[in-house]
Amino acid sequence: MKPSSKKSNNLIFPYFLLFLQPVFMASNLIVARGGVEFVPPVSLAFWRWTTVFILLVPFFYKPILKKTKALKAEFLKLFFLGLTGCGICGAFPFIAGQTTTVINMAVIYTSSPIFIILLSGFIYKEKINLIQILGLTLCLFGVFSIIFKGDASILSSLEFTVGDIWMLGAAISWALYSVYLLNWKSKFDLLTRFVLIAMFGSISLLPFYLLEEFHRQGTNFDFNFLFWVIFAAISPAIIAFTLYAKVQKYLGASITGFTLYLFTVYGAFYGLVFFGETLEYYHLTGAFLVFIGIYLAKKN
Repeated sequence: MKPSSKKSNNLIFPYFLLFLQPVFMASNLIVARGGVEFVPPVSLAFWRWTTVFILLVPFFYKPILKKTKALKAEFLKLFFLGLTGCGICGAFPFIAGQTTTVINMAVIYTSSPIFIILLSGFIYKEKINLIQILGLTLCLFGVFSIIFKGDASILSSLEFTVGDIWMLGAAISWALYSVYLLNWKSKFDLLTRFVLIAMFGSISLLPFYLLEEFHRQGTNFDFNFLFWVIFAAISPAIIAFTLYAKVQKYLGASITGFTLYLFTVYGAFYGLVFFGETLEYYHLTGAFLVFIGIYLAKKN
């Protein structure tokens, strides 16, 4: 009895983290809807990842300086990860938040595992069976039912919300990031590589930030700017990433993937509570198709 009791107690904390991590991960949707009312979207993304790098580099500069040869050798890989994981996935949701809802963003972003499977098959020639194809199809139907709000006539009139398309782009970019992060081996440990990815994400956003700053919408460097940038850097970035790494260490990759389902639930909660959004029938239909699709696609 004692060994099993001890094992059960050891699992309490990891499973607590499993349910806690998406609270911080989904808070990125609060930034995407609330923060862009005060800070231009690309500016918010740029300063967020710059802040992440500034906050973390004092703790990780030594292993970076010790491995300058590895940094040179992995430069292009790290830049690509920074571009896809922090640049595109940083800016696109914030741009999306200007025209779409938190609930829409949450469900659409949950489809990223489907694109991970598709890209793995295309890039690394991983085989996809009939069950997975069925799952992919259901998931895509779910995503597009959200984009077209359950109304097929929107497709013919092209009157869908442009923010949903930006969010779909973010989901695809996250899939690219995930596929390459998994398959590219690095000389750097997980957290040190995260610091470098944040740095390159900031660098990839710099020209677009300058373009937005001087030709579209300038940034007001006031209290609202500081609040949203610091919140975006700490809650959905540093805390969410650290907790995700711990959950994956304790429970493995397959169970940790469950956080994405919770991401949708918490995202919908944030939308309902903080932004007064309403759950429509196409949200429920789309979420159901996405969840079933992901389950079938990842079954094997």
